[in-house]
Amino acid sequence: MDDTIIDRRKFLYGTTTVGVAGLAGCSGNGGEASDEGSGGGGGSDGGSGDEDSDEEMSDDSGDEESEASLELRVGTSAGGTQDVGLAVERAVSEESDSLEYSTIESPGYIGTIYRMAQEQFNAGITDNNSLNKALDETGQFAEQPVSRIPYYGFSAFPYSIYFIARDGTGIETFDDLAGANVYPAEPGYSTRATTLDVLSQDPTADVFDQMNIQNMGVGDAPGAMEEGTIDASIAYGTPGVRYTGFVQEMASRVDLHYVEPTDALIESAESFAGAGTTRTPYSEWEMPQDIGTDEVFTWDLEVLYAFNPEANNDAVYELCRVVDEQNDVVNEGEAQFNDFESTEEMLGYAQEAIPVHPGAVQYYEDNDAWDDSLQVGE
Repeated sequence: MDDTIIDRRKFLYGTTTVGVAGLAGCSGNGGEASDEGSGGGGGSDGGSGDEDSDEEMSDDSGDEESEASLELRVGTSAGGTQDVGLAVERAVSEESDSLEYSTIESPGYIGTIYRMAQEQFNAGITDNNSLNKALDETGQFAEQPVSRIPYYGFSAFPYSIYFIARDGTGIETFDDLAGANVYPAEPGYSTRATTLDVLSQDPTADVFDQMNIQNMGVGDAPGAMEEGTIDASIAYGTPGVRYTGFVQEMASRVDLHYVEPTDALIESAESFAGAGTTRTPYSEWEMPQDIGTDEVFTWDLEVLYAFNPEANNDAVYELCRVVDEQNDVVNEGEAQFNDFESTEEMLGYAQEAIPVHPGAVQYYEDNDAWDDSLQVGE
């Protein structure tokens, strides 16, 4: 790895930010954060867009942990992400005698990173694309950087993304999206931001530049697809569980088919550091109709639990233990949470560029699951 990256990372994790405290009054897209996967894109301000009171949100992590060493306050977006967080909270309440877990609503994945930088909570659910942008100071973080970035803890769930098109449009492959009216989800959504990030790279930038990107709320998209003003849209959800709401509504109102990925699209998705890729049998998460494929290739928004460096090591260790040993209890509460077949799978979204929290590292080491290619947070 480039030494300049390592040196810069030490600065990021070792200093306090200048000006980030002022973000508490920024305008954010609080409403957008209510949908699954929302609030993490470049269009989301990431500040305190919702109207949380200072009394509820203000918190000094150091004082908190001195009073209750095994306590985690977890920033969690509304919608499907919050459902996952609440399922984890219930599992902790039922299965741990030592850890106190509190779910604190946060405005999206980028908003969670900003609020963790402000020490409003010491843990949060975010995604790899947002963390990479914070680390590289790109997207929204180019104008409003943070100088403390949370450490990786464990994977939570994916939002797997691919293209569908309305029957009769003549769109069969990704190349046919050039000149088409394409809906990549609502502005401000993480799934949209990740999709646009993937497509704007070489070798797909030429097709992307010719798309007519549609900007509207998810509530209007099914009607626009039915009326013919949207030709193609992303479809996304968690494989084996469900699609997000507007995609289900589209599928109930319009005849749709799968848009075959080209080699260029596969290359762009696989080379993008902010997302993973998978190939999934369509039978594992069918829409209410046959879209003409047996397998879907997806680029995946990887949603994960992250922890501030100051988060108590024993608290992080205990949370890792609960979600691993009591994975079935979490899944019973919310099927969207990952079904871990092994402890190693908890590291499934870990990246070399983002250190792992020491408390989580200790848990992985104790269970012979640690990957020596990853970094340990200081």
